[in-house]
Amino acid sequence: MENSEKPFVQLILRIATLFFLVAFLGGCSQLKSTFKFTSSEDIDKELPAKSLAIQGMDDYNVGKYFTAIEFFEEILTRYPFSPEATLAELKAADCSYHLERYQEAAMLYEEFENRHPTNESIPYVMFQKAMCSYKTIDRIDRDPSGATKAIQLFEQLLKAYPESPYTGEAEARISSATEFLANHEYFVAQYYVRTEKYNQAIVRLQYLLATYPETEIKDKAGHLLTRIEAGDPPKSRLWAWFPKLSMPDWSFFANDEEENSPAGEFKH
Repeated sequence: MENSEKPFVQLILRIATLFFLVAFLGGCSQLKSTFKFTSSEDIDKELPAKSLAIQGMDDYNVGKYFTAIEFFEEILTRYPFSPEATLAELKAADCSYHLERYQEAAMLYEEFENRHPTNESIPYVMFQKAMCSYKTIDRIDRDPSGATKAIQLFEQLLKAYPESPYTGEAEARISSATEFLANHEYFVAQYYVRTEKYNQAIVRLQYLLATYPETEIKDKAGHLLTRIEAGDPPKSRLWAWFPKLSMPDWSFFANDEEENSPAGEFKH
């Protein structure tokens, strides 16, 4: 009797074991979510991005922008959806800016602004985007479009965030760029005087006085205009008669740029 019951008992045990395995395997995903188990694949996705971000910021903070940007770009390439990706986007733009790749930096700031319009660093991004144009301002005899664009972008910042930490400096940069544009017009006017094209000089000087009435050069421009209209333009060597004009020295802003630069993690 006992021997005949053994196969039946073994069958019951096998069925019970099978049901247990099915229940266990089916509940693995639920257990993982309940107890927050982390797979090796998940670890690989998180730790390298954090490590790259730390190395990138270490190099960035000591001015090693060439190597820092490589770490940030690797995060964006390998881990575009990691928590560190937003920081990498911004700091890659900052590295390009400090490497004087202003066109590339402006594009990266623009992309960051479009992807993260509610990010807390947007005032900084708008300021830096304007600075990319401001940094392209050259001598007064060169293309003044950088100054024009910088003024436009700084004004956008002031309109969108009038109470931002960058308001005072943005206003100072607008004033400086405006002085540059007035000086540029004055330089063109002096060229026309030198070549005895007095009508063109008058047009330029009138435009200067109407467009930039608060600039420092306005008195000299008015005096020159008066002389030309009176038929008494300067005849001496103009490089001695005309003042040398240049941009103000804004080197004292360098520390402010570093202090105002966000260096921590940012929210999307």
